[in-house]
Amino acid sequence: MLYSTLTAAAKREAFRARLASGELLRMPGAFNPLSARLIERRGFDGAYISGAVISADLGLPDIGLTTLTEVAGRARQIARMTDLPTLVDADTGFGEPMNVARTVQEMEDAGVAGLHIEDQVNPKRCGHLDGKEVVDRDTALKRIRAAVDGRRDPNLLVMARTDIRGVEGLDAAVTRAKELVDAGADAIFPEAMATLDEFEAMRAAVDVPILANMTEFGKSELFTVDRLRDVGVNVVIWPVSLLRLAMGAALRGLETLEADGTLAARLGDMQHRADLYDLLDYEGYAHFDEDVFTFTVARD
Repeated sequence: MLYSTLTAAAKREAFRARLASGELLRMPGAFNPLSARLIERRGFDGAYISGAVISADLGLPDIGLTTLTEVAGRARQIARMTDLPTLVDADTGFGEPMNVARTVQEMEDAGVAGLHIEDQVNPKRCGHLDGKEVVDRDTALKRIRAAVDGRRDPNLLVMARTDIRGVEGLDAAVTRAKELVDAGADAIFPEAMATLDEFEAMRAAVDVPILANMTEFGKSELFTVDRLRDVGVNVVIWPVSLLRLAMGAALRGLETLEADGTLAARLGDMQHRADLYDLLDYEGYAHFDEDVFTFTVARD
């Protein structure tokens, strides 16, 4: 009922422990708090909060138009709804190093277990589009140092994302990943890796957890969890997948409604009312009301 009973600190500690175990963690992207609860119900290891999804939810392209307030607010709504650890996309940190430090503290207050800061030029763009630009080495390292210095909970995971693979190639990505780890990054998100061999090269280059982004219609082949585990990947995200599935279903529903004037033919595609109520824990709320408001008054 209501929100997670676990504290943010407890979720961060558990997330760190799971990462230290060397196992592969599966973190589908939650596009709203209810989808985060569904991710938990289905037994996944965490929920990812995508900047592209937050932008799309606002009707905006993923080109750095969202604000820290908007992203932190949605992160808070999602993180508090689940016992799972949440990892949030903090883009370029929303400004210069001092802004990055503030971003980290705002995300801490939002209750996330970790965040990633990238090395694109601000304003950024989707990591799987052409024409990206990355900042110089000094700026990239300053962002990560600022993030590490800014956090108050040492268990908050500060992940460094590098987009340099799509700009200067794999060797440059390996070099930058090593430098980002030396600057204090707890984990590395090498964006837009093209092959399993590239993930394997990144795994060999750094001794911190690495993340694979299995976004659809992008630069990377959609490798299975087992294949990514075999090359040493520690975290896999599917950032926009649930939103894409939901929007695809919504479009088909509207097409049916337009053509037939009724959605009777689509009932089998819908989440049943009973399943929604179960996911929302209606029964728990009802019991709470009964316990609080059901009483008798003694009469003389």
